[in-house]
Amino acid sequence: MNGIMEELEAIIANRRANRVEGSYTCKLFAAGRSRIAQKVGEEAVETVVAALAQDDGRVTAEVADLVYHLLVLLADCGLAWADVEAELAQRRW
Repeated sequence: MNGIMEELEAIIANRRANRVEGSYTCKLFAAGRSRIAQKVGEEAVETVVAALAQDDGRVTAEVADLVYHLLVLLADCGLAWADVEAELAQRRW
């Protein structure tokens, strides 16, 4: 995992453990897993739309939003990006 992923995952874990007023991440955790999963779905759709009809900058922005929400979902499930990496490593396409 590169530096920014580690940093983002640490921030998300901190927000999960220490709720900060006004934090979007904290609002997601407070809303619960259903809302977090819904946001993952919304961001996935926005990523597809950007890939099919928008420029590379928009695709990059939407993928960033998707990855962020995936990290929040993983944290809510008690998982980490390292778990995803381990799964990918096992597959070795």
